Amino acid sequence: MDLKQLKAFIAIAELRSFSAAAKVTGISQPSLSRLLKQLETDMNVALVDRYHRPLQLTTAGLFFYDKIDALLTELDAITHMTQRLSAPSKGLNIGFVPSVLYGLLPEVIATFKQQNADTEVNLKDISSYQQIEALKSGEIDVGFGRFAHQDPWIQQILLRHERYLVALPKAHPLAEVKEQRLLDLANSRLILYHQTHLPGLINTDSIAADMSTSARDKRTKQTPKPEAASVTDSVTEPLLYLFAQHGITPLRTSKVSDLQVALGLVAAGEGITLVPASLQVMRTKQISYQRLIHENVTSPIYLHTLKDFIHPKVNDLLTAIYEIYEQRGITYRRQQFV
Repeated sequence: MDLKQLKAFIAIAELRSFSAAAKVTGISQPSLSRLLKQLETDMNVALVDRYHRPLQLTTAGLFFYDKIDALLTELDAITHMTQRLSAPSKGLNIGFVPSVLYGLLPEVIATFKQQNADTEVNLKDISSYQQIEALKSGEIDVGFGRFAHQDPWIQQILLRHERYLVALPKAHPLAEVKEQRLLDLANSRLILYHQTHLPGLINTDSIAADMSTSARDKRTKQTPKPEAASVTDSVTEPLLYLFAQHGITPLRTSKVSDLQVALGLVAAGEGITLVPASLQVMRTKQISYQRLIHENVTSPIYLHTLKDFIHPKVNDLLTAIYEIYEQRGITYRRQQFV
């Protein structure tokens, strides 16, 4: 068994076609067939059922594909990291989710550049979960994200929690209410915009059964009691999770592609949404931004990097972050990557 055989098997397994795998790998069909046959002979196991079109994996083949694909992905990550150790980048490549760009990130980058004039900074707009693969591949050296990760290759620091605000159309009946309750917002259409969901948590349909409870609470003006942990544990959409923490299910929701589209719909009077406080500078002529009374309705900001390869300038970036926090009077706990 060798790496070439394994990569041939992966291509055939994913594309379920020798001809398609040949085009992708640049290996002729006869050579691919021979590599697969050698692998099956070495293992004394049939991995592919060749008598179906498209090709199908045997039970053993499905098991082997699942395990070997993860191993090869890890091998690629190790290869990239080893190459980076031998030739570290002189610049600092920073990934960020768009929502942090409207907050303190520009000030942080400006401060970092002043203190590290010899370091070229490259910024890349990339989602929280895409940052993990980008870190492993070397596309970025560090990333600002909104979600925690449980990846053995990654270490992260929680920088701070940013409070959510309610974004309402100026004509909304609650637009001038300075302290908002999630319960009072449940009858308005909630516009969802997150493309990344919380890991391992509920199909949002499963909380629809709690609608009658939420409606009853609203009629009786009672604040609902938080549901059992099993309810919130299964909600994966971040905004719905915030409502579920308070035992509330919005009556109507709409899903859009990103935050900018969500705010555009709010401005057009099509619904409401929740946004990190730093975004309250957006579309202020059409949108009213109001605080929530709930202290725990926040959006975390994390800084991610690799465990085994920390760019020499990453801790300088952290220093710049903390300097800005001190200037702004933001509470934080000073940490360093090690």
